[in-house]
Amino acid sequence: MLTAAAQALNAAGMEVIGRQLNLPASYGSPDRVLSWVEIEQKLVEAKTYWLATTRPDGRPHSVPVDGLWWDGALIFGGDPATVHIRNLRADPRATVHTESGESPVIAEGTAEWYQPSEEESRRLAEATQAKYGYPAAPEVYRPGTWRFRPTRVLAWNVLYQDATRFTVG
Repeated sequence: MLTAAAQALNAAGMEVIGRQLNLPASYGSPDRVLSWVEIEQKLVEAKTYWLATTRPDGRPHSVPVDGLWWDGALIFGGDPATVHIRNLRADPRATVHTESGESPVIAEGTAEWYQPSEEESRRLAEATQAKYGYPAAPEVYRPGTWRFRPTRVLAWNVLYQDATRFTVG
């Protein structure tokens, strides 16, 4: 059986292909593919993102983080001593998802240390203040920050109607 598919570009200009998610029969059969524009907007508007990483001994670790969905990636930080940052240094693979359990966005990908330009640092600081209300100076971003880029995203509004898998890149 062929599933419906949709193609788009993300904010970074990378190709994103959406396809119906094949679910177990007992879950129902989605007949609609969500648009990437709708899903990326949910990522932009999310206040808190759950970040899941893996500890060196293989145990999972999950933590809520503030962040900005920026040019097709999640920009976030954390003290170098925190578990999630130590985990990412050892293994950059991660999962990020929005808070909603009813209509989630779940992204799998990798995180990297990212050093924004002066102009990007200024724009990131302005976006942080606009989103969270606390002051953020560009100097906060200049030494670097973490950037998570998804390779696969699962999302739905109603699981059995529109569960969609997006492939990025």
